[in-house]
Amino acid sequence: MSTGRRNTGPRTGPAGGPRVQQAKLVLLGDQGVGKSSIALRFVRGQFPEHSEATVGAAFLTQTVQVLGQTLKFDIWDTAGQERYHSLAPMYYRGAQAAIVVYDINNSNTFNRAVTWVKELRQQATGNIVIVLAGNKADLAAEHRAVSTEDARAFAEENGLIFAEASAKTGLAVNEMFMMIAHKMVSKAPGTVGQGQGVRLTGDEENRSSGCRC
Repeated sequence: MSTGRRNTGPRTGPAGGPRVQQAKLVLLGDQGVGKSSIALRFVRGQFPEHSEATVGAAFLTQTVQVLGQTLKFDIWDTAGQERYHSLAPMYYRGAQAAIVVYDINNSNTFNRAVTWVKELRQQATGNIVIVLAGNKADLAAEHRAVSTEDARAFAEENGLIFAEASAKTGLAVNEMFMMIAHKMVSKAPGTVGQGQGVRLTGDEENRSSGCRC
């Protein structure tokens, strides 16, 4: 497992090149909801058909361009097993963003996601950007257990970005990370801020591949 690095904020690139803003992002949620699959889809454009449960945490990085700025995500993909819960604060402490993942087809994982959101609100940085992400939308037509309306209502009540995604098909995954990037860069000094209330669902994604920012 890679060693975490302290976020240093915007910095000048090689040979005085463009400044790079770094952001620590953590993925949280129950075992089996697809946290690792979402991370791998975003970073490598891949979907692992068969993957082992994450032990402790895995570390990945990805750089994006947004609003004329370069943002580097330091992504911590945490284990979902209960026995690793005590380690979670080590990964979300100091994080600028979090994606709390649940399985659209399993209501227990949504209840767990609600608990994670509450914990983040109490323990993490006050201005952390949080996404509530319902994964496995590709199976929702036959197996949905968490309604879009209920999940969206919870997200809006708690000031979260909301997305329904599929790591398998790629639905809304990149857009979800780009919404986070947009929100973070727009907060940076010298950048004009954007409005709140960001959300992205599968239906919206089918109509537009753009970021709902």
